[in-house]
Amino acid sequence: MIFIIIITTVLYSLLIGSFVIGFNKIRMFNEPFLRHLTRFTIIVPFRNEEEHLSDLIKSLESLNYPKNHFEVIFVDDDSTDNSVELSSRLLSCSQLDFQIIKNNRASNSPKKDAITTAIKKAKYHWIATTDADCEVPNTWLEISNSFINSYDVAMIVAPVVFKSSDSFFNQFQALDMLSLQAATIGGFGLSFPFLCNGANLMYRKDLFKELNGFENNDDIASGDDIFLLEKAIKKYPELVKYMKSKNAIVFTKVETSLSDLIQQRIRWASKTSTYKNAFGKFVGLLVLLVNALIVITLFLSVFGLFYWLYFVAVLILKLSVDYILLYKSVNFFNQKHLLNNYFFSGLLYPFFVVFIAFKAMFSTYKWKDRSFKK
Repeated sequence: MIFIIIITTVLYSLLIGSFVIGFNKIRMFNEPFLRHLTRFTIIVPFRNEEEHLSDLIKSLESLNYPKNHFEVIFVDDDSTDNSVELSSRLLSCSQLDFQIIKNNRASNSPKKDAITTAIKKAKYHWIATTDADCEVPNTWLEISNSFINSYDVAMIVAPVVFKSSDSFFNQFQALDMLSLQAATIGGFGLSFPFLCNGANLMYRKDLFKELNGFENNDDIASGDDIFLLEKAIKKYPELVKYMKSKNAIVFTKVETSLSDLIQQRIRWASKTSTYKNAFGKFVGLLVLLVNALIVITLFLSVFGLFYWLYFVAVLILKLSVDYILLYKSVNFFNQKHLLNNYFFSGLLYPFFVVFIAFKAMFSTYKWKDRSFKK
């Protein structure tokens, strides 16, 4: 047991340390905005998002980009609320070039079907995806255009962060997202990209078609972002890049209830077993193992079956190395205030991770009022 603890904590510390190095290797992209050359098709799948669509539409209308250089395709995935009526009313007096279309269901993954449906109708060469509960910065397309014209690139992974209030529940989610974003950037810096977020993802339409879209992954409900990334880096690793720019940060909403948060994390965890990226699998397994060790050593210590100092040592080491990486992330995303809750979040996180992993192995999950199997 002690040998496992030592090996796991050393490997974990080396992994997080490498992410810190990788994070630093990705240079900030602050090139001046180039003349508007690129035309974008923005795709927004939605289902029952009447509470959020107005914020997204306002942010899209505020984009500092010529309206004739982008279109927005909203894909209704069989909404049962007033999402379609609301978006139609808001867009009727908008200058946006938009379409509201119905999703053409063809697989077990509604979101992948929605993106595929929209791409078939897309007018422009570059596809940009975001979610209905997001807000994009007004510089989103400007900085993306500059990036496209500065590098030879076919897919762009870009930053996403939660908008959070002062509640501990919301800040716990925000810190978790920041850790994922730090690992995303670190992975790219190490030349082992393994994470991305469909709320801020761009790729060429011809790349999507060449990769046959989501083929071979469409039996898995989620993963419209990760699985496409895996296919892209396998085919053209040099053409997939991370855009590290504060002008490109997309904001998304936290979950409002514990049950919704659990369902979201089960959905995220359920796809990890089907990753084809060996590095991604290694990271997921090591993170789960170190968190499980903290939980196990705590319970063994409470019942007098293990020396409690081992639990304390693993916990302190994990909190310390995680803090270094997270500090990089909160600085980039301008969310230093979240570190006020870091200690208590760090104590809770191992139990949360182990619980989610256990649930993901044995239960279905709900997403947009639908039940899905693993």
